[in-house]
Amino acid sequence: MKGSILAINSGSSSVKFASFDIAPGVPPRRILHGEVEGIGSAPRLLAWEHEGAALEERSLDVKPDTSVMKGPASDHEAALVAILAWLDQHPSQGRPLAVVHRVVHGGELFTAPTLVTPDVLTQLGRLERLAPLHQPHNLAAIRAIAALQPGLPQIACFDTAFHAGQAWVKRAYALPQRLSQAGVKRYGFHGLSYEYIASVLPAHLGPAADGKVVVAHLGNGASMCALLERRSVATSMGFTALDGLMMGTRCGHLDPGVVLYLMAEHGMTVSEVETVLYQQSGLLGVSGISSDMRTLEASPHPDAQAAIDLYVCCITRELGALAATLGGLDALVFTGGIGEHSATIRQRVCRDASWLGVELDQEANVANQSRISKAASRASTWVIPTNEEWMLVKHAQAVLGQRAFG
Repeated sequence: MKGSILAINSGSSSVKFASFDIAPGVPPRRILHGEVEGIGSAPRLLAWEHEGAALEERSLDVKPDTSVMKGPASDHEAALVAILAWLDQHPSQGRPLAVVHRVVHGGELFTAPTLVTPDVLTQLGRLERLAPLHQPHNLAAIRAIAALQPGLPQIACFDTAFHAGQAWVKRAYALPQRLSQAGVKRYGFHGLSYEYIASVLPAHLGPAADGKVVVAHLGNGASMCALLERRSVATSMGFTALDGLMMGTRCGHLDPGVVLYLMAEHGMTVSEVETVLYQQSGLLGVSGISSDMRTLEASPHPDAQAAIDLYVCCITRELGALAATLGGLDALVFTGGIGEHSATIRQRVCRDASWLGVELDQEANVANQSRISKAASRASTWVIPTNEEWMLVKHAQAVLGQRAFG
């Protein structure tokens, strides 16, 4: 099957897209990529060729023809209208064979890439409460394309799927069985990122790729994952994408008694608690300045430093837990926006991980090299950019092949 596939990653304030050429027996090749940023405020469409040359940069009037959407369109739906209209104006790229979406939560039912049907969309909608910052936007993109181009196949790939093979004990909470059987368990997230990193580990680590590896996906959303034989054996996030590490605006690990206290003693509603934990905590909440690590690293304010200190502390604690699960550490990998670009965070995490055999090469770290540990380091340390879009398209290729020939 030859043609192009459009990958969509619909987030809370942006919709990212990329078009890939596909052909049998050939790795997907990205043709162009872009995003609509500033959704909810001042949206702009930006697009680039694969090599980085700018193709488009303009403000958007997010008021699409609502008759096309069969009702009032959300900002995310309007962004999809703009993206598809722009792609139609670039016919050299060709109309895509399919669209593939990153969907954060697949729950218990969806543990592999899935062709979207109305029934699938309904079932995914029931998981919106488990990922309120992401799932509604992921599904809005699917609905928008279904309304605009109803005959176009859409494939959903799930951030939870990579962790589905973990042992029961790594996924269970100590709750009554009736709740566990109802699906209250650890799912884990950022699976597409970890799956990509696992796929390229041999090119960096050689035979050690199948050893005891911890991957730190550090960005506005952050988590860590323990890999053994390049499979997920434990991860920091749990039932929702709120758990685990401190993040840009999310609190991470929290005593559930805090939630009970806020509701009982401060009279907060479920919605108010949700807003605090998802949107007002993390780097933003502790610093009172910003959720952006770049802003905090540049700030002289002591609260900015306090937020960074706590962020590193949370990573250090989780790294120790995951290394204990693995029974040691052969390699540590940094990825994600902060992991790939903040030499300061990497340096501080590696300093605290010296007891695990991590010896940082300061010059390599500052230079953002691929390997940032010394040659004699017992645990090698790496910076490997993630590529969730490429992983999405690989999965879509497989689903389309099954659909055509299965």
